[in-house]
Amino acid sequence: MRKVGLTVRPAGVADLPSLVDLRLANAEAHIALDPGTYRVPRREAVVRHFTAVLADEVGRDAVLVAEAHDGRVIGMIEVLPQSDPPEHQILRPEPSAQVHTVVLPDARGLGVGSALLAAAQRWASDRGITYLSAGIHHRNVDAVRFYRRHGYTDAGLSLGRRVDQVGGAD
Repeated sequence: MRKVGLTVRPAGVADLPSLVDLRLANAEAHIALDPGTYRVPRREAVVRHFTAVLADEVGRDAVLVAEAHDGRVIGMIEVLPQSDPPEHQILRPEPSAQVHTVVLPDARGLGVGSALLAAAQRWASDRGITYLSAGIHHRNVDAVRFYRRHGYTDAGLSLGRRVDQVGGAD
């Protein structure tokens, strides 16, 4: 793996166009994996999302960006803290968060994702989060390999089924 000079830092309002482009490019890549599961969200919806996250002064969620030495944003990671399960459920509470990493195709293999993940882990640890998860589509072998290389393991199996739609009210 070749390393590239980069800085990982919290995203700011000036990064909004890059964040939107990264999300939309990531959506296109995921459609190639499974068009029945993924979609390309409307640009306006993505702009609203990142505008709201960046304006959150409490800092509940994190968006960190990897900036190359030339100032170009070449990757991002979101850290999304999860709520504890309700008291009536059997899962034990553990401060946890999901991570979502996106690196531009021309910057992959340069250590960008690793730098983003390390920064996300520091952010989470500083806030008492003890468990990170990454929801990866099984066909996304590069992402599975990346997270496994960083110590992520199978955390269970998610099973699902489409529900047959019954006719409307008579």
